[in-house]
Amino acid sequence: MCSVGKKPKFQDIPFAYHQEIELEITTLTNLGSGLGRVTLPGETEAKWVVMVPFTLPGERVRARVFRNQKNFSEADVVAVLTPSPHRTAATCPLFTRCGGCQYQHLAYTEQLLWKQRQVAELLQHMAGIADYPVAPVVPSPRELGYRSKITPHFNPPRDPATPPPIGFLRQGTRFDIVDVPRCPIATDAINAKLPEVRARVHARAAAGEYERSATLLLREASGVVTTDYDAIITESIDTGAATPLRLRFLARDFFQNNPFILPAFTGYVRAQAAASGARYLVDAYCGSGLFALTAAPSFTRVAGIELSESSIRFARENATANNLPNVTFQSGDAAQIFAGLPSLATPTDPQAFAPADTAVIIDPPRKGCDENFLQQLFAYGPRAVVYVSCDPATQMRDLKSFLAAGYRLTAAQPFDLFPQTRHLECVLTLVK
Repeated sequence: MCSVGKKPKFQDIPFAYHQEIELEITTLTNLGSGLGRVTLPGETEAKWVVMVPFTLPGERVRARVFRNQKNFSEADVVAVLTPSPHRTAATCPLFTRCGGCQYQHLAYTEQLLWKQRQVAELLQHMAGIADYPVAPVVPSPRELGYRSKITPHFNPPRDPATPPPIGFLRQGTRFDIVDVPRCPIATDAINAKLPEVRARVHARAAAGEYERSATLLLREASGVVTTDYDAIITESIDTGAATPLRLRFLARDFFQNNPFILPAFTGYVRAQAAASGARYLVDAYCGSGLFALTAAPSFTRVAGIELSESSIRFARENATANNLPNVTFQSGDAAQIFAGLPSLATPTDPQAFAPADTAVIIDPPRKGCDENFLQQLFAYGPRAVVYVSCDPATQMRDLKSFLAAGYRLTAAQPFDLFPQTRHLECVLTLVK
C-alpha cells in the first residue's frame, strides 16, 4: 500500500501526543528555547531533554508534548507555574505566534547575559576552548524600533475577496504566515509606510493579480523608506570623524540592518585590526565597502575583495565620494581570491600587503567560510584576522581550522544587532 502523501506516524515514546508534563527550565538553547530535563519511568535521574519555546531558566512550567525526537522531546508551554524574576511583558501582541522574535518575554539586560553565555558555551563545545573570557555583549542603543529592513511575505489568496495575510512565518512552521500589520522591532518610518504597502497588496490581490507567493521589501535609510529592490539608497555612519561616512548601495543588497549600533560595531572591528600592528588591511567580503571604508583612516592602504561586480562598483564609488584614496577594490575570483594582492605593490611601496604586515577582515554569509576560502586565507597567512559572523555556531566551526593553522584567539566580542531575538553578531580576533 502506497504511503506517499501521508503524515508520518507520531512517535509516542516517551510521551503520548499532547501529553502534558511539568518540568523546570534550566537553560536556553542557541535557538532561544527553554530547556529542561525530566525523569522517565524506570529511571532515577532527570535525563530526558524537553525543549519548550518562550520559557525561561528557573521557571517551572506545564508543557504539552507535540514531538518526540531520538534524544529529546519538543513541547508547547501551557502554563508558567513559577515565573522567572526576569520575565517581562512582551511588547508585540503577536509574540509567540510570529516566529521573528524569541526573547520579548526576557528583560533586555538578561538577553545580553544569555547571549554572552551562549558564545562561551559554543567556544567550549565546538572549538574546545573552555573558560574563555568572552567580553560582555555590546548592547543595541535601541531595544525596539531598530531594524531598518523587513521583508514581509504573502501567498496568493484562494478567494480574492479575502485579503491574504502579509507578514512572517508562524512560530514552528515553514509555510504558514502570520499577518503582521505592525512590527515593533522595525523602525518608526517603516511602520508608518507599512499600511500603505499592505493596502496596495490587498487591492492587487482582490483584482486577482497574484499567482504565486511573493516577498516585499521595506528598507529605511536616512529617514526615507523604499520598497523598490533596485533602488539606490544612501546610509550615513558616524565613524567619529567630523563628517559621517556615506555609503550607497542597492536596496536589495546585503547591509547590516541595525544602523544605530554600526558606529560601535565598525569602530571595534577597525580597532582590533589596527591593534595587530599591521599597516595594511584586506576586507575579504567587502560588499559595498562598510568595513574597508570605516577602517581606512587607521591603515596605510586598504584592499577590498568581493565576488559581486555590482557591489565592487558601489564600493569604488563610495571610496571616491568619501575621499578615501588609500582604498582600492577588486572583484576576486572564488578560486584565487587573494591572488591579486601582489599586484598592488608599487615601486614606492614594494612590500604592500605583505602577509606579515597585513590584517584581514572577514564577514562571511551565515553558513560561514567554505574550505576553499579558508585554505587560500591560510596559504596567504596574514598577521591577524578579524572574523565577523552573524552565526557564532558556524564561526566556532571555522575557528577550529584557524587554531589548527597556527592562529590563536585573542578576543571574543559579541554585539547585539538583533534585540528581542536569538540572533547576535560575534567578532573574533585571531593572531598568527
